[in-house]
Amino acid sequence: MTPTKFFALIIGTEILNRRRADKHFNFVSQALLERGHKLSGSLIVEDDPALIVQTIKLIQSQANSVLFSFGGIGSTPDDHTRQCAATALRDDKLIMHLEAKDIISSRIDTSKKPHALGMAMLPSGSKLLENRANGMPAFYLDDRYFFMPGFPEMSHPMIEHILTNLFEENAPIYRYTLIAHCGEGQLIEVMKKMTDDIEFSSLPSMYNDGFRTTISVASHDRDSAKKAFELYIDELETKDINYTLTEE
Repeated sequence: MTPTKFFALIIGTEILNRRRADKHFNFVSQALLERGHKLSGSLIVEDDPALIVQTIKLIQSQANSVLFSFGGIGSTPDDHTRQCAATALRDDKLIMHLEAKDIISSRIDTSKKPHALGMAMLPSGSKLLENRANGMPAFYLDDRYFFMPGFPEMSHPMIEHILTNLFEENAPIYRYTLIAHCGEGQLIEVMKKMTDDIEFSSLPSMYNDGFRTTISVASHDRDSAKKAFELYIDELETKDINYTLTEE
């Protein structure tokens, strides 16, 4: 089975123009790692409906993808995400979600603020996510595409709920890391031996006395990770290259 690929979509012109700082990436990536998962991608896009639709479709096209989208589900004219979700994943139409309407009406006097009911206009087949902060619900589709507010105090508890109740935890990810006192080129042949079940990275740095290369290998299988890591150690010791074991 294709592993689940998790994606974060962070929507907000105010992040790209630096009026606000993103607070979602670190939270989501850490929450996933704690459950044996990882992010396959994270994108920040401006409040451009065409771009949002294209980005949702890109993520949908990935096998076994899961989307966590933040921002743009309010009731002001710059909140495009509900319509973009309908355009990308449904028939382009928004319909009144009666349960969402009742929740909103119980918290807001919609006779004075009728625009608030816009938050109950959702793509067909939407299910609701509880908002513990102010009660205004978020929504999701197909148990895979989750659309949440941009406010961390609202959306982050939703992430915890989603990961706890809708996705099984994976085995832990076992990671081993070293810093080799050489350039990447001296370890290319070992890199070619890494199998598909191994996540590995090679990060070079340059210092006054030469290159350093940080090698990291990881896997859900501890033995596979150790064996892959030992290949690098064997190569470094054979070539009499200094290295330092480290932790991440």
